Amino acid sequence: MLLLALIWGVNYSVVKQTLQEMLPLAFNALRFSLASILLLFFVLQMSDGGLLLERRDFNRVFMLGILGYALHQILFIVGIALTTASLSALMIATSPIFVVLLNLYTKVEKLSARVLLGVVLSLLGVLMLVIGSETDLASTGTHIVGGGLTLLSAMCWAGYTVFSKPYLSRYSPLRLTTITMILGTIVLDIVAIPSLLAQQWHTISLPGWVGFAYSFGFTVVLGYVIWNVGVQSSGPTRTAIYQNLTPVIALVFSYLLLGEVLGKLQVVGAAMVFLGIYLSKKT
Repeated sequence: MLLLALIWGVNYSVVKQTLQEMLPLAFNALRFSLASILLLFFVLQMSDGGLLLERRDFNRVFMLGILGYALHQILFIVGIALTTASLSALMIATSPIFVVLLNLYTKVEKLSARVLLGVVLSLLGVLMLVIGSETDLASTGTHIVGGGLTLLSAMCWAGYTVFSKPYLSRYSPLRLTTITMILGTIVLDIVAIPSLLAQQWHTISLPGWVGFAYSFGFTVVLGYVIWNVGVQSSGPTRTAIYQNLTPVIALVFSYLLLGEVLGKLQVVGAAMVFLGIYLSKKT
């Protein structure tokens, strides 16, 4: 999980840089299509039941694919294209809060005063992150839209994390990742058809393809399998807590690679997010 935090933290700057040469939806459709093919190859080489599901699980696993790979990724990639890598990472850092709330809704955990305080504090911190942006919000409004989309993306990922837990008792992390990714990627590809046709593939530079390869191989193929291993072994909440490290790494790399700087209110908001998430941890 520490390795995953590093991989995903670096990914924000890599994606932001790569999207200067690739259309967001085309980028996502291509990397998840290739990742699905690669994971399918691995699953078929293993004696792991292939892609067959129990009949009772199909509808809900299909919805997991839509939630975790179609909706989550569409919102994420469009959101990061409209705002900064650092703000996107901080928005995604709220995902553990929504994991806690969903666990409470499904009666997996009881709501303590400390957890409630953490939820409220983190959500207030997210609001300050958006308000404190130094981007000219009055002229375009895209910064607010981008931040809002990545926040919705965090909610979708929290839903995938919590609702995938029961199926990880019946299917291996690799198998569940592959099945849900393939199902979600079908929707991703359909939505991205106009972008795939409009993308000028021959104009993409070598650094652009290197960034794409990193985001495809490490972030998607390796990253999503590691995440499901964490959910299977440690549970949704404890796994999601490791995501707190991702924005810290993203902030460092967005400063080093992209020259991004957070405003004063955003620094305060970030501190509130992290404090809120810390208060929401299991005790």
